[in-house]
Amino acid sequence: MWFDATGTRLPSPLFPGSDTLGQLQYIVSTGYDYSWFVLTQSIIKKEFALSGSEQNPDLTGKSWRMTARRAINKGAPAPVEAFKMKGVDFIVRDSLADLVSAMNALVGDNLLKLEYLKAQIEARDREIDNPYVKDTQVMNIHNARRYIGDRLIRTAKPHRILDPAHGPLIAVKLNIVTRKTLGGFKTDLDSRVFGSDGQIMPGLYAAGEAAGFGGGGMHGYRSLEGTFLGGCLFSGRNAGRAAAQAAS
Repeated sequence: MWFDATGTRLPSPLFPGSDTLGQLQYIVSTGYDYSWFVLTQSIIKKEFALSGSEQNPDLTGKSWRMTARRAINKGAPAPVEAFKMKGVDFIVRDSLADLVSAMNALVGDNLLKLEYLKAQIEARDREIDNPYVKDTQVMNIHNARRYIGDRLIRTAKPHRILDPAHGPLIAVKLNIVTRKTLGGFKTDLDSRVFGSDGQIMPGLYAAGEAAGFGGGGMHGYRSLEGTFLGGCLFSGRNAGRAAAQAAS
């Protein structure tokens, strides 16, 4: 579950893996530059394991055996467990009261109120066994798990956050950082690159992210990384055709 610095759950549809720009706009509107994940060992085992290839030796090693092993091991992949146990922004506790106390201690204030946080988590937990679930995030998890790949290795089986069988409880302080930019050269429809003087630079073509198609380009300001392949193919094909024509 995702909470802002005051302990209020982010509203629908601002859940992990959804509208990143919407999430950033909401978080900064609170007046604080950080937020919190509250999760369980069962969740971190699967869902943090796929948060980045550099954290997944089973993926970087291209090993299906290591990937399958995650289904039976209680622990997360070694790099994720190292973050959990040694990361300065990770808190691990057996009870919610201890977790909230440690979260407040980490940031040096008492913004988080145990009863307020507990009420929101319990409201979500009540939806887990409800066949007519109304919690949007829980609905999204159920829908994702209809795909066998997500069910086996990407999403944790829905469970109550406060169920000790899935513990310990984990809190992660999330800080806002710039991880990468989506820029690139300015190009025309033939993928030819414009110079600083606004004129085409003969013989220079750009395709894919180098052509700036990702952010603010053909996919718009809220582009999704999973859609970039089409832009790579399209701009690459245009560049190849234009270069071939120029050379003929």
